[in-house]
Amino acid sequence: MRVISFNANGIRSASRKGFFDWLATQDADFVCIQETKAQVDQLTDSEFNPSGYTCQYVSAERKGYSGVAIYAKRPPTRIVTELGLPEFDQEGRYCAFEYSDLVVASLYLPSGSAGDHRQESKERFLAAFLPIMAEYRQRNLPFILCGDWNIAHRELDLKNWRSNQKNSGFLPHERAWLDQVFDELGYVDAHRVVAPDEAVYTWWSNRANAWENNVGWRIDYQIITPDLAGRVQSAQVYRGQKFSDHAPLIIDYRD
Repeated sequence: MRVISFNANGIRSASRKGFFDWLATQDADFVCIQETKAQVDQLTDSEFNPSGYTCQYVSAERKGYSGVAIYAKRPPTRIVTELGLPEFDQEGRYCAFEYSDLVVASLYLPSGSAGDHRQESKERFLAAFLPIMAEYRQRNLPFILCGDWNIAHRELDLKNWRSNQKNSGFLPHERAWLDQVFDELGYVDAHRVVAPDEAVYTWWSNRANAWENNVGWRIDYQIITPDLAGRVQSAQVYRGQKFSDHAPLIIDYRD
């Protein structure tokens, strides 16, 4: 089972850069996309609805902002497009496909880098989302939560960690929040199952040739319930082409 998570930074832009041509070669079972930056009525062309997939887009009320999507080979029994958190549901930050034996979700967690008001919004999301993650654990159903979490967890997860300790995305309490996700709730960072000590990144600033010099952050994760940890077979970040300021995270799970 191949699962791809990708922040497109504009799905139409990523399409022009060859994302869907590449995706057609991947034989992915699930594709979770964040930051589509498009309304549903702007995505009616066939390229945005790949053949053989059930496709669901969740758009923000504000045009050209946020938005998530899931493509799945297996039609879900239920689709969830809201968290029950009005502030964030209007920003199109969550979509989940539910099955009798699995839940796969696409999440775009707020970024706080645009200023104090956005960091405050991020803090509210962190506080509200943790209980939701706890509820999923109580369901005892395998859960793959793909997304741009906008937090680098460990020093290993960003190149210039020393100079970023006071910046959104690497603040001590944000990292401690992920500690709670992993240590208290029992979730697992799927990438780290197979690459526990690899310095690998999924996002690069558009400044100072960060992509070319591989000066990045690992902020895109597939966070999974522990019952799936033994099924993680391989993980890779695809950098062969640049579709976005993020790169696709590809994880293969044993059936």
